[in-house]
Amino acid sequence: MARYEYRVLQLRESMIGGKLSADKLEKLLNDEAQQGWQLKAITSTEVKGRIGPGGVDGLLVTLERPTA
Repeated sequence: MARYEYRVLQLRESMIGGKLSADKLEKLLNDEAQQGWQLKAITSTEVKGRIGPGGVDGLLVTLERPTA
């Protein structure tokens, strides 16, 4: 039976150096793929900011890979 491990990345614009763009997301996914991670899901979410009660738009990126 195959077993998997999962990783969830919480992304907001400031975490990846400015505006969240398709190119930056593609680079992040390719970097993770080199470590054996495969994209499972991307979910839009509100990410809490550093200052104040509000949040900013962000993404939850769920990755999976088989365990050794």
